[in-house]
Amino acid sequence: MMKKKLLSAVLSGALALTCLAGCGQTSDPGQTTSSTEGEAKNELVFVNYRDIRDLNPHLYAGEMYAQSILYDTLVSITDDGYEGCLAESWTISEDGCVYTFNIRDNVYFSDGTLCDANAILANFNAIIENKERHTWLEMMNLLVGVSAPDSDTFVIELSEPYYPMLTELGCIRPFAMISPNCMIDGSTKDGVDGYIGTGPYVLTDFVTDEYAVFERNENYWGEAPAIEKITVKVIPDNQTRIMALEKGEIDLIFGKNMLDADAISQYVDSDQFTVSLSEPTSTRHIVLNTTHEILGDKAVRQALQHATNREAISEGIFYGLEKPADTLYATSVPYCDVDLEPYVYDTSIAEQMLDEAGWVMSSDGIREKEGQKLELDLLYNSDSVTEKTIAEYLQSEYQKLGISLNIHGEEEQSYRDNMKAGNFDMVFNICWGMPYDPQSSLAAMRAPVYGDYAAQLGLEDKAEIDQAITDILTSTDETERQELYTFVLTRLHEDAVYIPLTYECNKALYTSELQGVHFGSDQYDVPFADMYFE
Repeated sequence: MMKKKLLSAVLSGALALTCLAGCGQTSDPGQTTSSTEGEAKNELVFVNYRDIRDLNPHLYAGEMYAQSILYDTLVSITDDGYEGCLAESWTISEDGCVYTFNIRDNVYFSDGTLCDANAILANFNAIIENKERHTWLEMMNLLVGVSAPDSDTFVIELSEPYYPMLTELGCIRPFAMISPNCMIDGSTKDGVDGYIGTGPYVLTDFVTDEYAVFERNENYWGEAPAIEKITVKVIPDNQTRIMALEKGEIDLIFGKNMLDADAISQYVDSDQFTVSLSEPTSTRHIVLNTTHEILGDKAVRQALQHATNREAISEGIFYGLEKPADTLYATSVPYCDVDLEPYVYDTSIAEQMLDEAGWVMSSDGIREKEGQKLELDLLYNSDSVTEKTIAEYLQSEYQKLGISLNIHGEEEQSYRDNMKAGNFDMVFNICWGMPYDPQSSLAAMRAPVYGDYAAQLGLEDKAEIDQAITDILTSTDETERQELYTFVLTRLHEDAVYIPLTYECNKALYTSELQGVHFGSDQYDVPFADMYFE
């Protein structure tokens, strides 16, 4: 985290009322918590670009910052490794297939229900009922069964050892615990009757597309957070959020998609506001479809790598806030500090490779090969101004080399559907980020979860890469695991399936009175419980 520096130069109203009945009294979002002279402010006003949505912790529609403060998981992921959360401790069998968790005593959901091993078993049974929705997590494919031998003990049995097990259990969702009273006939796959967890805050009020209010859980089992009340205002527009911060209407803007480079750059030297930036969280990149008639030629894919000026994108679009990316994963990501030779930006190399591949410049300035034009389509998310800007820049730059790049944007769901189905030549994407990289995002490449699977189908070594990924996940030998990661990352790099652009980082802009702001191990978590006002 860097402070004051750049890193370079819906639920229905009925459901809402049901939730509130379990959570406590409602609050007036326009009423700030006053403090007498000498007392620290105890209300934080946060902002998000959209509503909290469905906060069912076993599904994927809700805002993760909200789920992370309402619900707890068995373990927590920290910078120093794993720590106990609802599980006070655990043991792993010698063969790596059985995990036995000792459940923390005297932990209660905010509706007063005891959170013991039986409650955790009820949660896992609800998750397993909807297993097909969660198979992007390899653990679900290896799961043999779960049990609660007694109220203090919870057991998970796998068919094979699985090294990312604790990481997946520590993610914000889907393995977070909700009160069994909120389940509908013991199920959560079709919805829940409330948002009751064991976390440090409870949801006390919300109005769709306007605000949400969270208040400190006074019966929280852990250390009580200093901030007693969090009011989250919904402000979709970036500039309006900045103005609200300037006026003192909000205290904190947090998230990689909540702040653009222009906004950050204005406050680097401010005394009134503080800028914080994280280490790289994920990689912004372009995926090349190897089944495409033209992109099936590795020489063309490698030429595009050399034709892409990452430094210019970093400086010209992100003011250096997002560093140029040489590889699919940053070297700071576990197992990814691999000796890979970057594709240097050199248009002469790109031109030479295209010439040697038979793509000859024609009189209209577009290369041809056997009567076919070197024309490619680049798909981007039309909701992303950044992707549109990068696409237009690449279109102009590639044109100089005789490459015709047609760019088109589609709204987010259509864009994602086409990416998953492989309906693209080139498409923007972003790595999953920590703590899902590299294990979960690589595992998903073996099936049509996102666009990676379709994009890699033209690779001669696709089956070999997939098998190595499978072996990674079940390897119990650290040295062997690193060798397998090195093999997979090297193959994908040399096959030039991905054009890395920049390394994304998490961003925060906040009043300088607010202390304790930092970035957690999960890029989607906002660690409110560590924050306080001077």
